[in-house]
Amino acid sequence: MNTLNTPSRRLPSLFLSHGSPMIALEPRAAGAFMQRLGPTLVAAFGRPTAILMASAHTLTREPVLLAARQHAAVYDFGGFDPRLNQLRYDAPGAPELAIRVAALLQAAGMPVHRVDEGGLDHGIWTPLRYVFPDASVPVLPLGWPPHWTPTQLYALGAALTPLADEGVLIVGSGAITHNLGRVFGGGGLHPVDRVATPESTAFRDWFAARVAAADWPALLDYRAQAPHAALMHPSDEHLLPFFVAAGAGVGSHPGAGPAERVHASLEFGDLGMDSYAFGAGATQLAAV
Repeated sequence: MNTLNTPSRRLPSLFLSHGSPMIALEPRAAGAFMQRLGPTLVAAFGRPTAILMASAHTLTREPVLLAARQHAAVYDFGGFDPRLNQLRYDAPGAPELAIRVAALLQAAGMPVHRVDEGGLDHGIWTPLRYVFPDASVPVLPLGWPPHWTPTQLYALGAALTPLADEGVLIVGSGAITHNLGRVFGGGGLHPVDRVATPESTAFRDWFAARVAAADWPALLDYRAQAPHAALMHPSDEHLLPFFVAAGAGVGSHPGAGPAERVHASLEFGDLGMDSYAFGAGATQLAAV
């Protein structure tokens, strides 16, 4: 069995809750977890050759690979602390990986486009500033269609499973719960340490229990089966990257591989910051 002192190359895939852009200035528990995550990943699996990242903020009509040779942070938000606009994450791109990814998706019968453009939305650069702060690992953003179902996005991820043996870290970035109307209740921001609401707790607990039970039929049908699903995700673009990461780690047969909730925290009483790992190495991240 692999240990943290015996690196193996098969990387688990990840779903990271990034919350709001303010995580870049106020890491709190989720940011502290991400700071520990990078060194743990490297110790257990070796340094990734590249990161393929599907973020809630890079949405396209069909899958699109941003295959620029160099990226910079994109400040795709407003109304937050202006200091955010001074932060940088100038990671190299991964155009060669884009060719490989396009071939895998085409082989699975999926549409895919490669463009020689770059830029990392805040769902990418804010967590990566903690996980790999030196910005030296090449990044390939994957734009994905928010109108695809969880089953379709799981299949998209499953088509990418060979990359785990090639040193590529696949990450979905979003939020396990995301209803900003409840975070900004009554026109003002709730306290960040507000007690968890019953609805948020019920949804997050249901999700964690279904993952632990490998109940993928329920997870893929979460919109109908999870408690308060529409309340926690009035639109579900922040949760859908979970299914891309899950498919990449678990594979084409849901339930065939392990999955772990590797971090759980909450902000503003409603904004879930939970993170998950998928695949053979997922259990090694459970104590991060």
